[in-house]
Amino acid sequence: MSTLTIRLPDDKHERLKSLARANSISVNKLMDELATVALANYDARVRFETRAARGDAVCALDLLDKLDAAE
Repeated sequence: MSTLTIRLPDDKHERLKSLARANSISVNKLMDELATVALANYDARVRFETRAARGDAVCALDLLDKLDAAE
């Protein structure tokens, strides 16, 4: 496991602490969950762009449908 230090404005840090508290989790767990969501979105975009580059519109549209269903 790695340690990551980030710099945030104090007000943003306080809001993140409040969000974590509201969800009964630590700020560390909140950041882990947010990173997971960001990476999932990135992976979906890469898959979509790869399929779109192949010119397979049906597969690309199917992928968009799956993304809509997941939200």
